[in-house]
Amino acid sequence: MTTAIDTRDVCCVALELSKTSWVCAFASPGNSKATVHKIKTGDVDRLIGILKNGKAKAEHQLGRPMQIVLCYEVGYDGFWLARFLTARDIRTVVFDPASFLMPRRGRRAKTDRLDAEGMTRTLRAWLAGDREMARDVHIPSIEQEDAKRIERERKCLVEERVRIVGRIKGLLALHGIWLTGKRIGKGLKEHLEAMKTGDGRPLAPFLRRDIERMLFRYDLVSQQIAEVEAEGKEALSDNTGRFPNAEKVRHLSTLGAVGETTATVLVAEVYHRSFETRRHVASFIGLAPTPYNSGDVDRDRGISKAGNKLARQTLVELAWFWLRYQPNSKLSLWWRERFGDKGMRGRKVGIVALARKLAIALWRFVEDGIVPEGATLKV
Repeated sequence: MTTAIDTRDVCCVALELSKTSWVCAFASPGNSKATVHKIKTGDVDRLIGILKNGKAKAEHQLGRPMQIVLCYEVGYDGFWLARFLTARDIRTVVFDPASFLMPRRGRRAKTDRLDAEGMTRTLRAWLAGDREMARDVHIPSIEQEDAKRIERERKCLVEERVRIVGRIKGLLALHGIWLTGKRIGKGLKEHLEAMKTGDGRPLAPFLRRDIERMLFRYDLVSQQIAEVEAEGKEALSDNTGRFPNAEKVRHLSTLGAVGETTATVLVAEVYHRSFETRRHVASFIGLAPTPYNSGDVDRDRGISKAGNKLARQTLVELAWFWLRYQPNSKLSLWWRERFGDKGMRGRKVGIVALARKLAIALWRFVEDGIVPEGATLKV
């Protein structure tokens, strides 16, 4: 955990980023008001110049060396700027915008200038040790960030293929033709000419051309999915470090019910990081509970859903597979005893609780080699 520092020798800088311009607020120690500059988006040379000039001016006024700490909110611009500045010995903190403490008094004035100035004050308090003012975001390495692309691209392509299949089936069903199965058969294009609608007519020409074009996209997307999966397997077997923590993927895949795809997602999204406690794991994924206890009201509002969405979805899917392929494990027995007779709604609530426990159990397995109690490994 980052320790507090003495901010009397720190110039706090905040960037408010947008697609059209950047607003830079520079606050030196002792000055109640920050100096604000507006620069063109992506003009890093101008930004570096502002930082150097501001630091030199502060050192001249205060008569002692100064340190610059810069912050901005994670979002559209990602982490490239943080890496750029860190490589030039400028300490950079990336904040989670949803974690800022905000006043709750009615309407609040909001401009890029006000936000940047306010962020400098937040940064100074955060550096002084008040970690409740805002939460910083872990800045991944280029390799760690790139490793996420494999399964994220695959997920997007699979969803696109599902949409294409749904649209083809929907158009045919409008004319009394029903297709079964989750995929589209290879011979569907050849059968379009001979297809008859529910009232015995051949397919209308524009409808047939529409479906043919969608079938072309379906084949293209299926080919791209195969390419992405092949690239993923190649990266995992490559020992040159193209996929960081590939050994964790292989280790996690030895556990029954955990496939290579699932292991790749969990390692790339979650287990490449180090966590202090099990609560940090659940909180990062968004599976931490959010109780409401005020006065006489005491209730549970479910999980926070504030973490990594893809990892959370993957763990919930894995929880169902865990019940099927690890039926004698302690986690499966706990779920059946607690939620097995609670009906469909109760079982769905219970599967989220199982996903949380499973996330912690897999973390311990990856980090310390502790096999979940009662679970089996693949032969």
